Amino acid sequence: MKSPEHAALGAVTSGTLVLALPEIGVPLEALGLFAYGVVLSVFVDLDHFLLARYHAGDWSHFRRCVTDPVFAFTQQEQVFDGVDTDILETHRLLTHALVGAGLVGATGLLSPAYAVFTALVLYVHVVADLLRDGDIA
Repeated sequence: MKSPEHAALGAVTSGTLVLALPEIGVPLEALGLFAYGVVLSVFVDLDHFLLARYHAGDWSHFRRCVTDPVFAFTQQEQVFDGVDTDILETHRLLTHALVGAGLVGATGLLSPAYAVFTALVLYVHVVADLLRDGDIA
């Protein structure tokens, strides 16, 4: 799934959760969580660059996106050219689960509501990836 799509899903999910979680009451906290959820929805995908580095043996995919951010957001189908996409898809879901577990644990130290928020935002992200991978959505 592309970054703008993840951002849109992250916005809907974060907005819904901010309104639904009774522990989130202060407007500034709600705004911060909303922004965190949208950013998390998009930037959890940075783990793909670690995987591409592992599989390709170099940082060329990362360097290309850093030096040409327009390419990174407008040509996302080509970002990982040369990397076996079947393996990358499986490994990225694994790294999402590992990163997610760490983030849920870390945010849980701050607040159980933050842990729930993080877990649900990441859950929606992974389900969206699975739906796209399966050509369902």
